[in-house]
Amino acid sequence: MSFQKLSQNYKNNSIVALQTQRQFIRVLLFSLLFCSTAMYSQDIPPRNDVNIPSEEGNDTISVSVKPIITELNEAITDTVKTDTIKPQKEFLDGIVDYYGEDYVYLDRKNNKVYMYNKAYIVYGDMRIDAGLIILDYSKNEVTAKGIDSAGVYSQRPVFVQGGNKAEPDSLRFNTKTKKAIVYNTRTEQNGFHVIAQETKKENDSVYFLRNVKFTTSKNIDDPEYYFYTRKAKFVPKKKIVTGLTNMYIADVPTPVGLPFAYFPLTEDRTSGFIIPTIGENNNRGFFFQNGGYYFAINDYLDLTVLGDYYTNGSYGLRGESSYVVRYKFRGNVSVRYENLINSERGFPDFSESSVYNIRWSHNQDAKSNPSSRFSASVNLGSSRYFQESINQTNNASALVNTLSSSVSYSKTFEGEPQINLTIAGTHSQNTNTEEINMSLPNVNASVSRIFPFAPKIGTKKGILQNINFQYDVTAENRFSTVDSLFFKSEMFENAQTGARHSIPVSTNFKILNYLSASASTSLNETWVLKTIRRSFDTTLNDGAGGVVEDTISGFDRYLTYNFSTSLGTTLYGLFNFGKDKKIQAIRHVVRPSVSYSINPGFDQYYEEYQVPTADPDVAADVVAYSRFENTLYGAPGRTYSSNIGMSLSNTIEAKVRSRDTTLTEPKKVALLNNLNFSTGYNLAGDSLRWSPVNFTGSIPIVEKLDMNFSGSLDPYALNSNNQRIDVFNIDNGGSLFRLTNANVSINYSFSSRDLEGKNEDDPNNETFRNGGRKDDLFGDTTDIYDGNIYDDDTDSEKDKNVSWYNYKIPWDFRLAYTITYSNGQRQNEISSQSLMVSSNLELSPRWKVGVSSGYDFKNKGVTLTQFRFQRDLESWQMSFNWTPIGSINTAWYFFIGIKSSVLSDIKYDKRREADRQL
Repeated sequence: MSFQKLSQNYKNNSIVALQTQRQFIRVLLFSLLFCSTAMYSQDIPPRNDVNIPSEEGNDTISVSVKPIITELNEAITDTVKTDTIKPQKEFLDGIVDYYGEDYVYLDRKNNKVYMYNKAYIVYGDMRIDAGLIILDYSKNEVTAKGIDSAGVYSQRPVFVQGGNKAEPDSLRFNTKTKKAIVYNTRTEQNGFHVIAQETKKENDSVYFLRNVKFTTSKNIDDPEYYFYTRKAKFVPKKKIVTGLTNMYIADVPTPVGLPFAYFPLTEDRTSGFIIPTIGENNNRGFFFQNGGYYFAINDYLDLTVLGDYYTNGSYGLRGESSYVVRYKFRGNVSVRYENLINSERGFPDFSESSVYNIRWSHNQDAKSNPSSRFSASVNLGSSRYFQESINQTNNASALVNTLSSSVSYSKTFEGEPQINLTIAGTHSQNTNTEEINMSLPNVNASVSRIFPFAPKIGTKKGILQNINFQYDVTAENRFSTVDSLFFKSEMFENAQTGARHSIPVSTNFKILNYLSASASTSLNETWVLKTIRRSFDTTLNDGAGGVVEDTISGFDRYLTYNFSTSLGTTLYGLFNFGKDKKIQAIRHVVRPSVSYSINPGFDQYYEEYQVPTADPDVAADVVAYSRFENTLYGAPGRTYSSNIGMSLSNTIEAKVRSRDTTLTEPKKVALLNNLNFSTGYNLAGDSLRWSPVNFTGSIPIVEKLDMNFSGSLDPYALNSNNQRIDVFNIDNGGSLFRLTNANVSINYSFSSRDLEGKNEDDPNNETFRNGGRKDDLFGDTTDIYDGNIYDDDTDSEKDKNVSWYNYKIPWDFRLAYTITYSNGQRQNEISSQSLMVSSNLELSPRWKVGVSSGYDFKNKGVTLTQFRFQRDLESWQMSFNWTPIGSINTAWYFFIGIKSSVLSDIKYDKRREADRQL
């Protein structure tokens, strides 16, 4: 049929027919937009082609690429300018654009419009592209599919609306009933892929699926695992409900199945149950572990409540909460409690104990309020928690000897002078001795430095203009107790309260332009609310007598002061060897300094009592004491002291010609960092006036490898009882100094990332927050209920770079060596010597192994050793941690599970608990 004939057919159509076709297309497009929102990112398999007959039924029609229905848009002039009947407003009044590269054909006999080859329809922000689009306005249906040419299916339908995009294979939609059938749909909801052979749209929010696969794998065409069901109901962005469901791994069915399944698909956080882990423990029987409920309270706060139960009666409770207000603050709180029962009641080895741990971290955004800040870092609880807890495998935290906490609020009052106020509470706990020191509250206020004689314009010069003073006051309420009495009534009985006011005054000036001098004095006043009074009572101990100490409640104070001055300079020595030499020059920087300090004795704050002797002819012993002993800041010094201090600092650097011939400047290399010597002389002492010479230093060996050393040299000799005497060691037949102690330590960290200029230290890991090291020298940390060693499967960058040949093998290596020498009383021994190493190596893009171990040369044994094996199974992850050697944590832990948080409860883990009795 020719183009002219087809155009004439269009011109013969009535205006009513033209409007009906336009309205039909618009309603059809609106229906597609309405139903496709929930089915974006879906794919459909090929369908059979459709033959397009002509009006005579025995011919096909080819239409030119250029628009052929321009006549449809011609305006029809009406002689009636004003119509008394108000026309009905069209449902969609936008511009509709449709196109077919090979042809656009209107079949009036069958009431169909065909668009073939690179066809599209555009309305508003919606666009449909397909190889073939058929509009059937007699059945109110639209069909979109690709083109099958020589067995190759191409130009699959593409639906784009806003930011959503769908690429199904074929689609049938009824504009009147709003129902649709889509074949081989592929839907992605919150990282969860749904692949269905056939999908039926029942209404705007419910879809029924047949022969469905569910997976979190990125490889949708060939997933490494999936859940298969024959029938399912799909509510977009809400849920999926299925019938009989089986797990398939590598297309092989497994015995893992459920009679029905429910998959939540909500985008927002929702409250829900947490499925517990079921297992067995040799000492406590079968258990349900880490089951509970998650409360999504609001957008700023959540709460997780978890619990454990063992058949022997042991149980554990945990509550964890995170909160955040953007641009203001964020934090998290964790409270853990475990009641542990060993063996069975009635057996001789039966025991029951409880441990707990409280952690709180709060950080304020620095920009929210620059003049006011609140922060918290709390880690307190039972001293044996990390050793006895049965729900964590943190080897490194179990070796930490100190738990510390700090909660503080600080406020700065701007002005001249500036005033700073801090209110804090601190806590320090020794897990070995179980001693606890807590300061609550601790208030500090200070006034910034004031220069009363400084000029208003210009720099300060001379002694007078540099005179400055400050004011500082600290008030504290301190508790000292043990783990078993923490927060009990006995803890508060011996609380110590006091305050100290301090006014330091100082100045600095130059002497002869090369000598830097400084002078300072400090006035300190201490307030206390309790003092003591001692006396000797002869009636005690059956007449033998004894010292009686009474506590006197009431305000008391004492005043102390001191004075100090110092003089120092800097000397430079330069040795040039010539620019043609490998080492062009060496520079030696020497910083000598001399200081003097005087502290008077405050005898007025001391009292005496007499202790009778057994012999009545011998005078009683006089014992002096201060009523301020055992108070918060202690008693003032009674002994007058006048000391001279001397120190010498050395730094040696070299200029080395660079191997890079393009560089014009030599390279600076440090040969010796801060070799420091310090000693003192007591002018008021009667004997042993010289203090030992202490030295410290650091020698750079290679980049990131320094050897640090320190020690002490004593000029005095020892007697036969290994006690210091007032005789120089050289006069006693020895050397000038005695080396009484020394320490050498070497720390080295190197990795393949260093070669790439990257840094992989993580100071925010759990062990570091618990007070330990931020590396893995003492093993890696993994909570028993987490097990997540890889990022969630949303991180696809690594998968893009995975290849069968791993030409880059990431690795890291850490080493720590320390040796301590003791000879204070002629021991002449190595008191401690140990070597710790750790290393991690990625054997392949998905295999990673690691080891942490060490050797104690003093005790001749291997220290805590841990082996780590980690395997990335694409959608799954597997890990095995083994601690074959350790003081308390000889154990192993195996974990395998799905990485995606949607199916994180699908996992298997098994472990051997550490033997607590060893």
